[in-house]
Amino acid sequence: MTTVNVDGIQFGGDRLVLIAGPCVLENWPRSLAIARALKDLTAKMGLPFVFKASFDKANRSAVTSFRGPGLEEGLRMLAAIKNEIGVPVLSDVHCVAQVEEAAEVLDIIQIPAFLCRQTDLLIEAALTQRAVNIKKGQFLSPYDLQNVVNKLTSVGNNRVLLTERGTTFGYNNLVVDMRSLAIMRGLGFPVIFDATHSVQLPGGGGTVSSGQRQFIAPLARAAVAVGVDGLFLEVHDDPDQALSDGPNMLPLDQLPELLTRVAAIDRLSGRRE
Repeated sequence: MTTVNVDGIQFGGDRLVLIAGPCVLENWPRSLAIARALKDLTAKMGLPFVFKASFDKANRSAVTSFRGPGLEEGLRMLAAIKNEIGVPVLSDVHCVAQVEEAAEVLDIIQIPAFLCRQTDLLIEAALTQRAVNIKKGQFLSPYDLQNVVNKLTSVGNNRVLLTERGTTFGYNNLVVDMRSLAIMRGLGFPVIFDATHSVQLPGGGGTVSSGQRQFIAPLARAAVAVGVDGLFLEVHDDPDQALSDGPNMLPLDQLPELLTRVAAIDRLSGRRE
């Protein structure tokens, strides 16, 4: 297993890592408050933490949907959170032109699931030598990620994270095959489980995606029991009023109980054997 160090946080090491934050940067006060609450909670629990939020949701269902503050303002907000809260930050890029500027701020560059086979985008992200988190496409088998990994490592970047976020199962539905976590980990890089996008119902609301947040906790517990190196959770203080992905985000006040349970499961899972 290749371990990936991100600002002192070890993916594939001896502790489960939490990647968490709102789906998108809605505004500065809310983003900062969520980041601070997450840092305080994870510090109290002794869990390594990376803050995530999108500066631009380029793949929203409808043209009228809120996309975020954009590249320049979004990166400014993420840099401020990074400096003020003292945590690494992750966000996603959607085109080659965004990568260089994003890499000046981001500790982890994320490639969205829909774009995980885009060779030019993968190569450009890998060339920054930042850690690169690949969301497995809903249309891919876990075995197919070997080709994605090969594209990144071909330019000398072994700082690779692989994230499972469900596989397309009919219309407007995703299913998680827990075997994929073991298969993906067999590729030799740390594996993250995205428990919130895995309960998404893509396009299930017509002009928006829907979701079933009641299944976030069961899937997270199951994935940690199988053995993963990190959890990816989108959280919000008021998901029903969120501007993106509210139905599949975890309410912030439910996070302490979930983390307590998954941390206990992780200690018994044998993940590090």
